[in-house]
Amino acid sequence: MTLDPEDSKIITLARASRARNGSAEGAAVRDETGRTYAATNVALGALTLSAVQVAVAMAVSSGARALEAVALVSDGGPSADDEAVAAELGVKALLVAGPDGTLRG
Repeated sequence: MTLDPEDSKIITLARASRARNGSAEGAAVRDETGRTYAATNVALGALTLSAVQVAVAMAVSSGARALEAVALVSDGGPSADDEAVAAELGVKALLVAGPDGTLRG
């Protein structure tokens, strides 16, 4: 599958965030104006958020009203909550890639 260059960019951002923080997940989103936000999962005693949830929260708190794309880099797949938050902001399907950046169906 050939990816749009902008979709490849958010996968690269998600991979870099994951690697930089040594986290289980990395995610990146692109909002309706083309701005991108990258994040990793948060696993604290008092707060647990997926990387997708953190990236979406960053976008929304910066004024995004819709998302064009969401990418998740992880050994696993997106949770139902990840899919729901992406759908709420207009994304029909998450881009999911393994740690090496290979897109999974």
